[in-house]
Amino acid sequence: MQLATVDALATLEEKINDKSALVGIYGLGYVGLPLALRFAEAGLKVLGFDIDAAKVQQLNAGGSYIERLMPASIQQALGQGFEATSDFARTVEVDVLIICVPTPLTAHREPDLSFITNTIDAALPHMRAGQLVSLESTTWPGTTDEVLAPRLRARGLEPGVNCALVFSPEREDPGNAHYATKDIPKVIGGTTPRCLELGPALY
Repeated sequence: MQLATVDALATLEEKINDKSALVGIYGLGYVGLPLALRFAEAGLKVLGFDIDAAKVQQLNAGGSYIERLMPASIQQALGQGFEATSDFARTVEVDVLIICVPTPLTAHREPDLSFITNTIDAALPHMRAGQLVSLESTTWPGTTDEVLAPRLRARGLEPGVNCALVFSPEREDPGNAHYATKDIPKVIGGTTPRCLELGPALY
């Protein structure tokens, strides 16, 4: 099934530049939640996804389960358009999908990609042309090309043509009072040159 649309990436770029893009953060842990708050602080609306319904309920009520994030920061983000959900069908609403799920080590000391694959597989049925996917989870080089890109193509989404795919490893420094999310430089890699243009535009 081909989901081509005319100038889908040009429309996405316009939304990113004028801050009308809706950013989806998948995984609201110590990486995803601070990132969601930072995007909200920067003026973008954010829809946070997490499979833990208790976390979703707590966030939407203005509470925090991460010690260094005060409830006041959650409440401020809610006022800026942040919302949390466990409904992956709402993926169709977002313009950007940022995957921030854990990659614990296996018994062979390799990253367990099941959280990544489960997340993208849950989102894929609801994806559309004109979206950007950014993988932030810590994993080995090639994961975007070898694991994510084939799944997107099976959905009719071609990176650099009608969607964008980038890798930007998380850069959190928990417990450091001097460096917040906004202060830590980001490294961004794109599947194609067009993807690489859109990644830095977002971040």
